[in-house]
Parts: sequence; structure tokens; C-alpha cells
Amino acid sequence: MKISRRQIMALVLTVPMALAACQATYRNHGYVPPEHELSQVVVGQTRQDQLEGMIGRPSAQGLLTGSAWYYVGSRWETFGARPPREVDRQVLAISFNEGGTVSNVERFGQERGQVVVLSRRVTDTGVSGSGLIRQLMGNVGRVSAGQLLDQQ
Repeated sequence: MKISRRQIMALVLTVPMALAACQATYRNHGYVPPEHELSQVVVGQTRQDQLEGMIGRPSAQGLLTGSAWYYVGSRWETFGARPPREVDRQVLAISFNEGGTVSNVERFGQERGQVVVLSRRVTDTGVSGSGLIRQLMGNVGRVSAGQLLDQQ
């Protein structure tokens, strides 16, 4: 059996494309300010109106409540024909006292399905709405990438 020049060219073009399809791709959703930006936020001194200029307000995927701002970010992995899966989620909670001054800055993540505190700077007992944090973190795996992109 003789292999034609055309078949060799097709093979040369197909193999790299097939190997490229085996590589995972990642997409980020939401926004959580990085540590170097958060270092500007001084607990007990930074006011809510200053915070907006430093790190911005939470996006549509974050959450604003009267006494706290929540920034939510997640990372999704797509591998071949498999459906996307969430591989990481972080929640940053910034609480304010009655005067509008930052009282707590806490970053939460997940490890083996459990909510863990990644960093904490507080002036009192911590984020008062921890049930909300558990809800935000507890949806890992229950939300599809299509739902986040409004594609049903």
C-alpha cells in the first residue's frame, strides 16, 4: 500500500489539530481584587466611598448589601467535549461599620468542598453574614457555565 502525498499532508495537518483539542482551556468569571490592590485598604480607616476608587464596586456577579460588599470570582475548565466544570471559586467580603468605615476584609475559598478562610483582616468578630458566604461558595458545581453566560 502506497501512501500518497495528499494523505501525508492531511496527516501532518490533522495530528497537531487533534493534539491541540486535548488541551484544557480556562475562563474566568466575576472579579476578586488581587492582594496588591487590597493592601491599600486599611481596616478601621478606609471609608466605603474611598474603596470604590481603590478596587471598584462589585460587578453584577458580586453582591452589594447595606453593610458589606461581596466580590465573587470563579475559574471554569473546558476539556475536549466534556461540559465545563468550575475548578476554583473565591469570595472576598468587605464589611463596613455604621459610619461606613471598613471593619473587616476576608477572602474565602474552597478546599475539598468546604469553605475555608484564605485571609482575614478584622476589627471585630468577622463577617456577620457568613450564611451568605456559605451560599455563594456552596453553589460550586451546581451552576453551569451556560447559566453564567445566559445561554440555556
